[in-house]
Amino acid sequence: MYAVQIEGLTKIYGHGDTEVVALADATFAVAPGELVAILGPSGSGKTTLLTTIGLVTEPTRGKVVLDGELIAEDGWPPGLDLKRVRREKLGFIFQSHNLIPFLTTVENVMIALENNGIAPKEARRQSIALLESLGLGHRLDHYPALLSGGESQRTAIARALANQPRVILADEPTAALDTENGKHVMALLKKLAVENNSAILVVTHDQRMVEGFDRIFTFSDGRIVNEQRN
Repeated sequence: MYAVQIEGLTKIYGHGDTEVVALADATFAVAPGELVAILGPSGSGKTTLLTTIGLVTEPTRGKVVLDGELIAEDGWPPGLDLKRVRREKLGFIFQSHNLIPFLTTVENVMIALENNGIAPKEARRQSIALLESLGLGHRLDHYPALLSGGESQRTAIARALANQPRVILADEPTAALDTENGKHVMALLKKLAVENNSAILVVTHDQRMVEGFDRIFTFSDGRIVNEQRN
């Protein structure tokens, strides 16, 4: 079973003379454990694709299936619990790490688990184990202001992984990092995709950051114009 399946996914803003096609007829499937890059210039539809799969933007047309569950077909199905699907199936990593400044590193990860019903003691245990696996065991009680850019992004990755999502969506996760830290984060995502059997979709504008990805889709004017398999 695929982790992500999209068919004819389309997002149109406005009507008539003001109509803008942000995403047009995107179709592909991503298997568990696969790492996929979405490349293209600003305004090419990359982020619209991610937010539509992530249940942030409602599609105009097309179908989205996450881990076997239909979550969009020409719009969102009536009664779909968006928060439940995001909580159970999705993890998000953003260009800005969006850490909560008044929580420590471990608390920033714990909150994701506690929001999913995990008791605080167990949430702390799981968070520490995850942060240690990402090389942040020495930063557990530090606040975000005291972390480096790479450490902050690894903390954000830990938070995204906390509930063991089937699908991780990353929007320009290395844009705020230098080249060395950026490549380290991308290598880490590749490792985590395999180890956690999660599908990871990464939006980026930087071709240099996608070495070792399983597939690369290039977008232009809202459409997939090229697919490269490695």
